[in-house]
Amino acid sequence: MISNLRTAYDVTLTDGSWDKDTFQSFELVAKVKGIVYGAPALVTFRIPTKTALQQTYSTPILPLDIFAERPPTHKLDLRLVAKYGSLVSVVSCVALFIYLIATPSKSNASSKKKR
Repeated sequence: MISNLRTAYDVTLTDGSWDKDTFQSFELVAKVKGIVYGAPALVTFRIPTKTALQQTYSTPILPLDIFAERPPTHKLDLRLVAKYGSLVSVVSCVALFIYLIATPSKSNASSKKKR
């Protein structure tokens, strides 16, 4: 789609969807915590091939999670690692040892074919 890109002049962005109770000024200073949903902004522009001003809407933004307090989540509980970590290690080592003993090696199979 790069071939469809053209230079735009006199671009104006009109976005009145930001709630004044939630934000103040152009810099969008947050005044409350929580999830905020923004609407698409109106974009007005002029391109050289057309005399009339063109209008379109911007892509809507994803919901903003402003200063939301979330409960901490632990992906791996250290108490479980301390309690069962050594057991998992021993079982893994035994399973690997049995696998290595039970699997025939490839070097022995290839030497029998040559004889």
